[in-house]
Amino acid sequence: MKHWNISFAGCGFRSIYHLGALSCILERVPRLVHGASKICGASSGCLVAAALTVGIPMGEFIVFVKLLLLCLLRAVQDILLEKLPADAHLRASGKLCVSLTRLSDRQNVLVSEFDSREELIQALLCSCFFPVYCGFIPPSYHGVHYMDGALSNNLPLFEQRNTITVAPFSGESDICPREGTFNFFEVHYGNVSIQVNTGNVHRICTSFLPPGPEVGGDDWLTVSLFLCAYWIEGIS
Repeated sequence: MKHWNISFAGCGFRSIYHLGALSCILERVPRLVHGASKICGASSGCLVAAALTVGIPMGEFIVFVKLLLLCLLRAVQDILLEKLPADAHLRASGKLCVSLTRLSDRQNVLVSEFDSREELIQALLCSCFFPVYCGFIPPSYHGVHYMDGALSNNLPLFEQRNTITVAPFSGESDICPREGTFNFFEVHYGNVSIQVNTGNVHRICTSFLPPGPEVGGDDWLTVSLFLCAYWIEGIS
C-alpha cells in the first residue's frame, strides 16, 4: 500500500488507549505513523491526531495528551496555545483531518486546511465540544457553530480502504481491543463498530469518567493542581 491514512476515534477519557497503541506502533513500525498521508481524528481523537501531526516528541506527547484528556474544555485552549508550536497550522494543513458536526443541521464537516494556529486550535475545540457535558454554547469555526465531531463521523475517512482505524472499543476497527468471547451483535456509532459485550459497556461508561491517580500517576497530580488553580481564578 503506497498511500494510507490513520484515523483515531473519539472516546473521551478512553483515548488513553490511543497512547498505548501509539507507543507500540512507534516502537515497532514507526513508518506506519510517519508515512501516513493523513492523520485523522474526531473529538478527543483529533487531539491525539493533532499532537502527532505537528511533531510533538513522544515524551512530551504522552503528557500533552493526558493533560488535554483530564482538563475542562475551557482549559484545553490554554494548553494548546502553550504546547502547539507557532507553525502548527503549517504542519497540520493537508495532513491533519478534523471531524466537526455542524450545529445547524447536524451534518459532518471535515477540515484539513488551517490559515493560522488560532484557526487550528478553534477547529480542535469545536470537534471536542460535547453538548451539556462541555457546556451549552458551542464554539465557532469561521463564524459557524460546531459541536463534537464524533456525533456525525467518529472515524474520518473510514470509508477509504487505505485508512487504518483505531478505536478503544472491541469491534471491526483495525486496531482495537479483542474480546475473548464470540460476539454476534454490534452497533455502529459515528461509523465506529462496537460489539455488544460487557467489556464495551464498561469502556463506554468510563469514557465520560476521568481516570484516577493510579492511571495518571504524576500527571494526574499536575492536572489536579492545574484545575484547582483554574477554578480558583474563575471564582475570584
